[in-house]
Amino acid sequence: MYRCLIANRGEIAVRIIRACREVGVETVAVYAKGDEKSLHVSLADQAICIGEANPLDSYLNINRIIAAAEITGANAIHPGYGFLSESPNFAQKVEENDIYFIGPTKRTMEMMGDKITARQTVESADVPIIPGSIGAVHSVDEIKEIAKDIGYPVVLKAASGGGGKGIRIVKEPEHLEKAFKEAQSEGKKYFDDDRIYVEAFIPVAKHVEVQVIGDGKENYVHLGERDCSVQRKNQKLIEESPCAALSEEKRQKICEDAVKVAQASNYRSAGTIEFLVTDDAYYFIEMNARIQVEHTVTEMRADRDLLQAQLYLMKHGELPFSQDDIHFTGHVIEARINAENPERKFQPSPGKVKALHLPQGFNVRVDSLLYPGYVVSPYYDSLVAKVIVKGANRTHAIEKLKATLDEMVIDGFSTTADFLYAVLSYPAYADGDAKDVDIKFLDRHQITKGAALT
Repeated sequence: MYRCLIANRGEIAVRIIRACREVGVETVAVYAKGDEKSLHVSLADQAICIGEANPLDSYLNINRIIAAAEITGANAIHPGYGFLSESPNFAQKVEENDIYFIGPTKRTMEMMGDKITARQTVESADVPIIPGSIGAVHSVDEIKEIAKDIGYPVVLKAASGGGGKGIRIVKEPEHLEKAFKEAQSEGKKYFDDDRIYVEAFIPVAKHVEVQVIGDGKENYVHLGERDCSVQRKNQKLIEESPCAALSEEKRQKICEDAVKVAQASNYRSAGTIEFLVTDDAYYFIEMNARIQVEHTVTEMRADRDLLQAQLYLMKHGELPFSQDDIHFTGHVIEARINAENPERKFQPSPGKVKALHLPQGFNVRVDSLLYPGYVVSPYYDSLVAKVIVKGANRTHAIEKLKATLDEMVIDGFSTTADFLYAVLSYPAYADGDAKDVDIKFLDRHQITKGAALT
């Protein structure tokens, strides 16, 4: 008998519990003080408090989560996304306690989490990486030599960086020394790692990612790509599949290369390979070694439940399908609904749900943590719902999503729903091949419906 502890909260915890229920896996919810009335707590078979609202005292506290698993008899842990989902130490601690970690191994996380090692691994698999250094650079002179080949601007990046820390864009060689020292200093301060590597600066590109899943042995499968280019300050707002701007030849090649990365890293479980795509090329940027927020897009287009595939792998040591079993239909778009106020520069807008209507319909899916009376916490991510629709083609999917957002009611606090409706209605976004939709799309167009993007 499997009993799965969900080391997370919010809509992803609800999603995992529902997947477990359908295959007869018992569930344990963990929660922080103040989260007692969260939906995932009431849906799980058991629930246990693990600390204060501060994530460091609860959802990021490895010892308390392991203790909760031991107390409740859980023999598996699903980390969801965020929090500890990409922590090699957490994965190691889980398996040291004879608990199955529903995710990749510690070794894979370390390999792909270190950006230098990841570049080396991907390059050795003959998958394109952004031009630059393969390993760490140790001096300004070394960077200058690389810049002769790749040109300016260049980007200096910390090997263990994240959240924008340890990154410097350098437009002229005379600024290299200062930027190099600053990037090293930030890397050491935030990640205890002062290794730096250098890449060419790509100012405009599409952000395209490929969903993969592997058994860590022989079977590695891609489930198509997602276009995640509509972003604000590196936060994804709208995701869709397929990417309308890709030719079939490029689509096939980028998906095949994603599988190569999964194979090279001996990847076990569901994960995502991310690429920057320009008009004439594409480049690996990173691997997300976890389930992602937008996994729902792939599930609707490929008609495959990724969470249940993870659970099947846990039970049987193999995947329930191979590449030949994967087939795609229609066009799928997801809108992330955040508790934020677009009229106040997207400030968080926590509050109590006074009225709620989550739309339904053919090929409409809403994943949410909301219910009438629920109070959205100010302590955690502002995502409160994901609205996903499938249409016969891109135009149909856009109109379907607009109609769905128009029907949805979330009263009691501000959300991004009206702003996303405005984006979907904007001519340059709705254009059939979406060639103008890249990571700078919102910056260029300043789309508003009472919204300030700056």
